[in-house]
Amino acid sequence: MRASFPRLSGLATNPTDGVKVFYEVFGPEDAERTLMFLPMWAITHSRSWKLQVPCFVNQGFRVITMDHRGNGKSDRPETGYTLEATVQDVVAVLDELKVERCAMVAKSAGARWGSLLAANHAERVTHLAMVAVTLPLVPGQPPASDSERFRRFKLRHESPTGYDKYNAHHWRTNFRDFLDFFVPELVSEPHSTKQIDDITEYSQETTGEILARTVEEAGSFDALDALGRIRCPLLAIHGSDDPVIPVAVAHRLKELRPDAQVHIVEGGGHSPEARDPVKVNLLISEFIGPARTGRLSTWRRAPSRKAKRALFVSSPIGLGHVLRDVAIARALRAQVPGLQIDWLSQHPVTGILERRGETVHPVSQQLSIESAHLEEQCGEHDLNAFLSYRKMDEILTANFHSFHSAVSDGSYDLWIADEGWEIDYFLHENPELKRAPFAWLTDFVGWLPNGADEERLTTSYNAQMLEQIDRFTHVRDRSIFVGNPRDVIDVPFGPGLPSIRDWTTANFSFPGYVQYIERATTDVRQALRHELGYRDGERVIVVAVGGTGVGKWLLSRIIESFPMVERRVPGARMIVVAGPRIDPASLNAPRGVEVHGYVDNLYRHFAACDLALVQGGLSSTMELVSFGTPFLYFPLRNHFEQNFHVPLRLANYGVPPDAKVDAADTHPEALADRIARTLDRAPTSLQPVESDGAERVARSLAELL
Repeated sequence: MRASFPRLSGLATNPTDGVKVFYEVFGPEDAERTLMFLPMWAITHSRSWKLQVPCFVNQGFRVITMDHRGNGKSDRPETGYTLEATVQDVVAVLDELKVERCAMVAKSAGARWGSLLAANHAERVTHLAMVAVTLPLVPGQPPASDSERFRRFKLRHESPTGYDKYNAHHWRTNFRDFLDFFVPELVSEPHSTKQIDDITEYSQETTGEILARTVEEAGSFDALDALGRIRCPLLAIHGSDDPVIPVAVAHRLKELRPDAQVHIVEGGGHSPEARDPVKVNLLISEFIGPARTGRLSTWRRAPSRKAKRALFVSSPIGLGHVLRDVAIARALRAQVPGLQIDWLSQHPVTGILERRGETVHPVSQQLSIESAHLEEQCGEHDLNAFLSYRKMDEILTANFHSFHSAVSDGSYDLWIADEGWEIDYFLHENPELKRAPFAWLTDFVGWLPNGADEERLTTSYNAQMLEQIDRFTHVRDRSIFVGNPRDVIDVPFGPGLPSIRDWTTANFSFPGYVQYIERATTDVRQALRHELGYRDGERVIVVAVGGTGVGKWLLSRIIESFPMVERRVPGARMIVVAGPRIDPASLNAPRGVEVHGYVDNLYRHFAACDLALVQGGLSSTMELVSFGTPFLYFPLRNHFEQNFHVPLRLANYGVPPDAKVDAADTHPEALADRIARTLDRAPTSLQPVESDGAERVARSLAELL
């Protein structure tokens, strides 16, 4: 799912040859400034700029992207892949959109048409930023025509290896083999599986024939002449370890244009916009300047910062996080009188915070909704949590930039993130951006694969996390596991990596579970039943699936079982809570089933009911453990946390194994039998849940203020 959606899309026609090229426009229609991301080489299309577009949209720019002819949604002519044709394609898009002047960003081969645009259409280009500068500036080095790579481009190799696969005949006969070699060269940094997968996917939208023509028909290009005629400001960003275009090209550019800003990414490869998007976005942002002029800004002098301030990032995935976070915040204010806490989160969490009198930072309105992405990824009670998170890179990058914007004035004394994964990841990727004590909270550690096919991916992700944290120990001032050491799963992070439990025990503190409710006594339960309108003799079954729309399938299955439940359970009453993102009317509930939308303080129903049926998230199940309420939980298929981490923790508190129900066992008759048996069974004796977790977390955080 995208972090920003285009306001406008269409096809612009090149007036010379009639080729149509696809474009998208993002951001406000009345923006004062426009930023255009030029097409890259035809091996990819405009989605390669996905980690840049939302950042600049949120800054107020009108942003334009376009697909190179031969890829994406642009035409694929048999010929016509000259540099001049590409330049004319760009001008056609600008003319179509009536854009007179804009800043431009180019990548790799795009530096060639970007340079020609800035030289030949100087009146239309205010700034030119180039990433991985692919210009023929160094003799004997690509993309110069005298380079060895291009000398061998038209040779016919019987069994090519390495860069001999950079060859017209090989592209035309075995394009996929070329991609399997070349794409990892484009993103050569360790742990780049996602970026490699993305570029490989985008490259499937062109052919080896088209790519060969982009080289054969490009025509001559006098880079020295073009650079000499460019009058707009120049920025170049280049990886020191770029295996495709040597960094010597960027150094030569600096010699030829001493006025240019040249930034070398030490250890970087050919795709810093994909591998180091935050740094690249910040460099471009500083280079081109703000989208709006005449803005009012404020800065608070240090002596005037008398009240201490904290920014609390609360995960929107599941509504239980925010309740425990509010409990921690209240305990922290008791520890630090006068502390001001601002919150950064998303709907529906922001509504819960506001109803509790908390202050939501206005930047929260910019955040891309993560729960909507998960809903898009789910199937029938099926959500691969790891792969869904992996596909959320665009959203996570955009949301980190929003976080960075919120803290950019430097006046927060503490940053707290409860499973704000993007905050933790990008601070470790860009440790120089940390300007305040940072506390990290989570209730699970370690991404686990669903089968052998995913093991390579989760192992790489886990290994990168371990390396980051070991190298930059100062980024996390507190690492807090919401639970106890026994709640951490005891399996390796992956082949050759340490045990998750051993590593977590060595690197985290353990305050116990953070409970935000009190255990319900018999008297309290009876009072709640009366207050909530439960009638004497009723056997109340509460069904809830959390704050996303992922649980709609499960709700429908449970509702379908109710007529059979009624026959087995005298006085059965079913209350279904659809949550804030499922339309109650869409569930088509029969007589006797009450369906509600969002219910504030749902835990009160959990405390009062006779049985709860929940999806399998940690917060809901632990609420029920706290109350001692019987429950059944239905983990999503392929959701590693709900299938491995949560069951371990529940077992530690005495929840019987048969409380876990496989989605395959939800046939209405079988489910009705399960419900009846659970209601008739003697209550299970559960271990008490810690009652001082919030206070213990707060004491640890207070030490940072």
